[in-house]
Amino acid sequence: MLFGHKKELHVDLGDLQKEKEHLTVFLQTHLKVTVSESPDKLTVEGDKLSLQELAQAVNKFVYHRNLNGTHYVFASGSTIQIKRFEHDKKKKEKHKHEPAHQNVVQSWGL
Repeated sequence: MLFGHKKELHVDLGDLQKEKEHLTVFLQTHLKVTVSESPDKLTVEGDKLSLQELAQAVNKFVYHRNLNGTHYVFASGSTIQIKRFEHDKKKKEKHKHEPAHQNVVQSWGL
């Protein structure tokens, strides 16, 4: 790089702060890059690493930790963000009042 500047990408963990150490090790072993931790995010230094490659690796980590049902990964600028899905409360209320199941006598018409 020109004048010794390294390309830095960031990973914002959102509410997954407890996974910071696991994600650091995962990125270092799979991408062979330098990862430094700060209080709210990770900084990844890699001259040849693209934002899409980092996003794929973070998505793979989320999948392997079985977090893909509750979290998703997206890129904005030079940051990869992990966000929690926003579930619609109306859908939960809709399923709350299910019709009663028929018992044996009702289903046979006796």
